[in-house]
Amino acid sequence: MESIFKLKENGTNVRTEIMAGITTFMTMAYIIALNPNLLTNFDTGSQLWNGVFMATCIASFIGMVCMAFLANKPFALAPGMGLNSFFAVVVGNVAAITGMTYTASYQAALIIILIEGIVFVILSVLNIREKIVDAIPLGVRLGIGPGIGFMLMNIGFGSNAGVYSETGGPFYAMANFFGSLTASVASESMGSGYPQMVLTVVTMFVGLFAIIILAHKGIKGSVLLGMLIASIVYWVGEAAFLHTNPFASLATASFVPPFGDMVETTLFKFNFQGFVDIGFFTVVTLVITFCMIDMFDTIGTLVGTASRAGMLDKDGNMPGMKNALLSDAIGTVAGACTGTSTVTTFVESASGVEAGGRTGLTALVTGILFLVCIFLSPIAALIPAAATSAALIYVGILMIGGLKNINFDDITQVVPVSIMLLAMPISGSIGHGIGLAMIAYTVIKLFTGRAKEISPLTYVISAIFLVKFFLVV
Repeated sequence: MESIFKLKENGTNVRTEIMAGITTFMTMAYIIALNPNLLTNFDTGSQLWNGVFMATCIASFIGMVCMAFLANKPFALAPGMGLNSFFAVVVGNVAAITGMTYTASYQAALIIILIEGIVFVILSVLNIREKIVDAIPLGVRLGIGPGIGFMLMNIGFGSNAGVYSETGGPFYAMANFFGSLTASVASESMGSGYPQMVLTVVTMFVGLFAIIILAHKGIKGSVLLGMLIASIVYWVGEAAFLHTNPFASLATASFVPPFGDMVETTLFKFNFQGFVDIGFFTVVTLVITFCMIDMFDTIGTLVGTASRAGMLDKDGNMPGMKNALLSDAIGTVAGACTGTSTVTTFVESASGVEAGGRTGLTALVTGILFLVCIFLSPIAALIPAAATSAALIYVGILMIGGLKNINFDDITQVVPVSIMLLAMPISGSIGHGIGLAMIAYTVIKLFTGRAKEISPLTYVISAIFLVKFFLVV
C-alpha cells in the first residue's frame, strides 16, 4: 500500500484512508438508486432500470480505480447530478422527435456521452483541460471551495432530504419546515409528512452536532460516526413515532445482480441509426453543452476539494491535475459503454477528505463499495438522507473557511467570488457558478483599465460561457 499510494508522504495511513473511503461512500450512496430513477423516469424494476443501476455501480468503480492508480487522489466519481437529469430530458425529447421507444432513444443518446468522454480523454492527454484550469484567475479559484461549501450546505438543508405526503411534495427542511415560520403553518402544508419532517430535522441536527463534538475531541472517523449516530436516531424514530419498520424493505429485497438486464439494454448498446436521426446540429449542440457543464463542474470540484485538503500549491494549482482529469474522462467513457450518463467527480468527495483521506486509497475503497453494491444495494438504501445531510452541512461549513484567503480589498476578486457564492447553490451547478465569476472578472478588469492582467484564454473561456448562457439551450 505504501509504495502504491505513498501514504506516509501524504501524512495518512491505511486505517484513515479506509474510514475516509467509507465516509465518502455513505454521503454519495444515494446516487446508486437515484441515478436509475432519474434516467428511466422512475420505471423501477424494468430492464432498463436494472441496466442503469448496474452501469452506475460499475462505471463509478472504473472511474475511481483510475483516480486511485493514475492520479492517487481521494476523489470519488459517479454519474453526475444535474447532468443525469439533463440527459433524461434529452432522451425524452429524442423519443418525441424520432418516434423511437424510450429505450432506443436512450441507446442513441449514449453515443453523445461516448463522444463527450472521448473528447475529454484527448483534451486531458494534450494538457488542454489543465491549461483551462490555469486560465481561471487565482481569486476565482480560491473562491471555488467556499462556493462548494455553500452548495453542500444548501444540499444538506435544502434538497437532500425531501418529504412527501398526501398534500404533495417534496417538502424540504429549510424551505418548508423553517421557511414556514410557525409549526402550525408547516404542519398544515405538509399534512401527514410533518412528523417525518420533524424526525428528519432532529436527525440532521443530532448528526451535525455529533460530528462537530467528535471532531473537536479529535476522534478519528468523526464524520462516519456522526452519520451512524444520526442513522440510529432516524431508525428509532421511524419505529417509535412513525410506526414503520426501517428494515422492512430487506424482507423482499433481491440481492442477485441483474447482469442479464444490463446486457440486454445498456452494455455497449449504442443505437447508431437512432443517433443519426437526432440530427447533426442538435448532436453538436448537445455535445458542447455536456462538455461545458461537465468540464467546469469537474474542475471546480477538484480545485475546491483539493484546496480544503491542502493539495494546492502557492499558485493555487493542484499537482497531478492532468491524471485526475484523465480519470474523470475515462469514467465518462466507461459510463457510456456500460449505459449511464456522464460520470464526473463528486462534490461529496469533500466528506472523505475531511475524514482524513489524502490518497487514491480513499477513492479505491469508495469504488469497491460501489461495486459491492451490485450485490448489497438494499443495505446501502437503508442510510437515511437526513444522516448524509448532517455530513454535507458539516463539510460545507468547513469549506466556507477558505474565504479567508480572498483579498477583500480587491474588487476584481470580491465581485466574481460573491456572485459565485450565490450562483453555485442557487443554480445547483459548480460550472455555472464558475462561468458567471469568469464573466464578471473579465468585464471588471476590462473596464477598470486592467485588461492586460487578463490572459487570452480567460477571454476565450468567458466568451464561451456567454454563448453558453445566452445562445445554447
